[in-house]
Amino acid sequence: MIKLFATDLDGTLLNLFHMPDATILRALRRVTDAGAHVAIATGRTMRTPNDFGLIGAPLEAVCANGSIVLDRTGEVIHHQAVDPALLEEMITAFPGVCFECVGLEHVYVTGTPEMREQGFQRDGLVRRVLMAGMRARGAQMSADFLYEQSVSDILAHEICKVNTRVSDEGLERELHAFLDGHADTVLNTPFNPVMFEITDVRASKAQAVAWLAEYLGIREDEVAVYGDGGNDIAMLERFDHAYATSSGTSAAKRAAGTVIGSCAFHAVPRHMMATIRAERG
Repeated sequence: MIKLFATDLDGTLLNLFHMPDATILRALRRVTDAGAHVAIATGRTMRTPNDFGLIGAPLEAVCANGSIVLDRTGEVIHHQAVDPALLEEMITAFPGVCFECVGLEHVYVTGTPEMREQGFQRDGLVRRVLMAGMRARGAQMSADFLYEQSVSDILAHEICKVNTRVSDEGLERELHAFLDGHADTVLNTPFNPVMFEITDVRASKAQAVAWLAEYLGIREDEVAVYGDGGNDIAMLERFDHAYATSSGTSAAKRAAGTVIGSCAFHAVPRHMMATIRAERG
């Protein structure tokens, strides 16, 4: 019996417009009402499991690509910080890059809001529109972002994840080379190839979902996971009950082994509901 459903957000649980809707919220309520746990497993930073409109159901959250785990009350119950020495070296080596350093209380940004927005210019028109909508919905957490932070400001906090988008292709290659040279220390697992999403090598959705399952007293064969992109692959490979959406990447589909329908047609909430009905009646 599946006791924990862990699902990515964008391209997976959320609809085509990267939003929750009535069908999704109703399914989450019914699954949790049936006694199962649902964990959001996302690269996004969440301060409560009910951020981004996910209201009405008690959820856990594996966020910031597995570097932060929240319980149903929003309390941080597990986190994995990036090595401070590596973080200092990276920020110092790339002064022209706008790094978003995700802490347990705030996101500490090395640049200005304008510098941060420049990174989104490499997206195509459709993705820019969708990403603009995502950022607008995140405006509820605008106080979370602290801009023009110095290295010492940032190192005063535990940083669990670093995000950036680099508009200069040469600088992008240099940053990739830097991270490749520190592959024993950090992971870069972005959901979008033009992004960088950097965590400690010990932090991933796979490891965090497994940690949460153990914390809840749930075996790994009682976990179902859903994803669609690069930061989901390790999670899809680890668990026996793994499902990729049809709009997902080829690598995600191979990792899952089982492909369900599109997020546009609520494939994930429908699959969760079907599983609950089949196992619990």
